[in-house]
Amino acid sequence: MTKTREYDKRNDQIAELLQESIKNLGPELIANPELAEILNRKIDEQVNEYYANHNGKDAPIDGGLADLIGLGKDAPADLGDTQISRGVVDYDDTVTSDRILATADLYYLYVHERLGVFRVINKLQELFKAGTLRISSGEGAYGLYRFDKHNILRYHQRDRMQAYRRVFGYTRTDPGAGARPNPQFHGLFTHFIGEVAKYWRDKRVSEVIRQQANDPSFGSVAIVRRAGLDIRNNMKNASYGYINVLRVETSQALAEAFKVLNSPDLKAQFGADNAWDMIELVLWQYFHESVHASTMNRMAVSGREIIRWLAEPFVLQKNRTDFETLLFRIAEYSEEWLSSTEGMQMSQPSPPPRQVYMQGPPPSGARRDSVVARSNGLMQSSRVVG
Repeated sequence: MTKTREYDKRNDQIAELLQESIKNLGPELIANPELAEILNRKIDEQVNEYYANHNGKDAPIDGGLADLIGLGKDAPADLGDTQISRGVVDYDDTVTSDRILATADLYYLYVHERLGVFRVINKLQELFKAGTLRISSGEGAYGLYRFDKHNILRYHQRDRMQAYRRVFGYTRTDPGAGARPNPQFHGLFTHFIGEVAKYWRDKRVSEVIRQQANDPSFGSVAIVRRAGLDIRNNMKNASYGYINVLRVETSQALAEAFKVLNSPDLKAQFGADNAWDMIELVLWQYFHESVHASTMNRMAVSGREIIRWLAEPFVLQKNRTDFETLLFRIAEYSEEWLSSTEGMQMSQPSPPPRQVYMQGPPPSGARRDSVVARSNGLMQSSRVVG
């Protein structure tokens, strides 16, 4: 461990070195502002390397407490000769990535659940059992049968809704005994995405209106980092329990559902070209709902990539150049998520070009025109004579 006198002296030396360097590099700092960042980074690297090499070496068993209170024949007579600790491991360095990655996949699954994928599958199973669908032994029929049997072993809809409520605060389902919802997630998530988008907008503006494109941009790295750490810590504390296994199981169910929806015999029943057409047609025909299928799918993809980015130590990067390089990975995803949200709030989805099927007895075959009302039932024709 480091002695207190040496620890304090080293901090004073760092301050003197910075002041002397700024004095000597004054004109250069004005011409090239990046030198300030490079200077501070190099000094921090040297200091961290020094403490890393001396950390834990010759450390007393009691942590220096005996020297501090004056026990023993070798106890120091001056406070500056006592041992001092530089600190402990930072809180943000202890976050593991597995639960954050599980949260990213769970968000992807939630958006598709809200889109209605599993409702469509359940409706098709209901029609299949009732014999309404004109399929019997094709790929879709066998897929619906297997999906029903596999569903017995999977987490049910209520379990999934409770997970969404506990991790994201979404849905109105009770999170379960001993659990609590997480209503802070959406605000923190939206705030982080907004700060990422704002950072890159400011950077683009600075590159256009400033002569030196290499100068630091207008965006604040600290604000983006703080927003990212807040949402990451929120997800860390809300993703314990069965979230990891649920996302694996539900992701398998989602893939199986799309395989069933993409089967030729089922698509032929609805005149669909792909699985997404099946979802839109079934929701419109049986639930009288039109959905933003394309928009919500892109929101799911963008949100998952943003949360995956937070699972890695990228947000802890202090170098502006390195941070911008890493942040660029989710720059377009953030803009896409925001534009998708705004688009859903501003417009209504367009229903598929198909009439809605109405439940109940079939309509009467009698036509209301005057042709059927005549007693002879002959079609009206133009008169030939007189």
